[in-house]
Amino acid sequence: MKKTILALASLAAMSPVAHAQSSVTLYGALDTSIAYFGNQQGTSHSGRTFEMSAGNLAPNLWGLKGTEDLGGGLAAIFKLENGFNIDNGRLGQGEKMFGRTAMVGLTGDNVGTITLGRQYDPLIDLIQPLTNDDTFGPTFATPGDMDNYDNSYRTNNSVKYTTPDFAGLQASAMYAFGGVPGSVASGQTYAAALAYNHGPFGFGAGYFHANSDHGTAATFDGLNPDATDFAVDSVATTGAFVSANSMQIIRAAGDYVFSNFTLGVSYSNVQYNDYATSFGNQNKTSFNTGQIYLNYQVTPLAIVGVGYDYTKGNGNNVTVSYNQFSFGADYFLSKHTDIYMLAGYQKASGNTISASTGDVVSAVASMGDFGNDASNDRQAMGMVGIRHKF
Repeated sequence: MKKTILALASLAAMSPVAHAQSSVTLYGALDTSIAYFGNQQGTSHSGRTFEMSAGNLAPNLWGLKGTEDLGGGLAAIFKLENGFNIDNGRLGQGEKMFGRTAMVGLTGDNVGTITLGRQYDPLIDLIQPLTNDDTFGPTFATPGDMDNYDNSYRTNNSVKYTTPDFAGLQASAMYAFGGVPGSVASGQTYAAALAYNHGPFGFGAGYFHANSDHGTAATFDGLNPDATDFAVDSVATTGAFVSANSMQIIRAAGDYVFSNFTLGVSYSNVQYNDYATSFGNQNKTSFNTGQIYLNYQVTPLAIVGVGYDYTKGNGNNVTVSYNQFSFGADYFLSKHTDIYMLAGYQKASGNTISASTGDVVSAVASMGDFGNDASNDRQAMGMVGIRHKF
């Protein structure tokens, strides 16, 4: 009897937690367009292409996210997010069920948030919102998304901590376990970022480092040459470098809002170390990118923007440069549905490394983060599409 009374007392003590408020939300986005790409390289023919192009302003996805109030300002959280191609129904991110995100963690108003699983790195969380990616997506992205401007890549086996927002100041750090017996460094990834947003001004900077073992162990998607269907956005731009033993990304961005305008600038440095070529593996190449954009809020429902990117590669006989011009226009028919128009032009020059042979070759264009590599050194693109979010 005494044990029964103690058990009932324990349940009574736990009842506020057992009946704590919790919620689960189903959400998603559908985005596709009719697109034109000039000089596109094909398997048997090359030239201009008219096609369906999916995931332009937003990736096609559906997900579940939830929270449970644990009391005292603390909550348990989770997120499972699936990516797919609306044009053919195929799963994205290497055909993973929850390839976009799969994480669980704890969050508190005064202590910050800690999450574990497959997730985005701190540079995406804190720096991407200061770029034009959130507005117009891959049209304004770095060629081949080599600096993860368009969050093409995620990190497995990761633990991430993000501080509370201190009057606009926020920091985040992440570590991913390589899990290689006898070699702690193999496959590991670590990153940190800091951002400050106050009034019309925002600024952020961060550092990212990922290790591999020439493709045999990597927690970061972008160092995975065996998964070219998702780890390489542009074979011509970055395909030769995903065999690197390590890479680093340094990013900084800032934006300023005045009247109906938003002006943004950003810089990134990407460095690939010890990648395979026809003349050996002890190689190092870096890419520096400067970007600027200007958006104008025409009405509360309509926005237009223009941008310019310049990327320069150097090291190991790489002399490539990419000049890219971008344009976007978006009009909201409702809170959840909008129609858009995107256009761009890129000119490549100099030499880079071939992904197929490892030799030094003349660079070809690959507009933004679409991965539709051109057959020569220039490419124009344009599209009209529709997006619906739920």
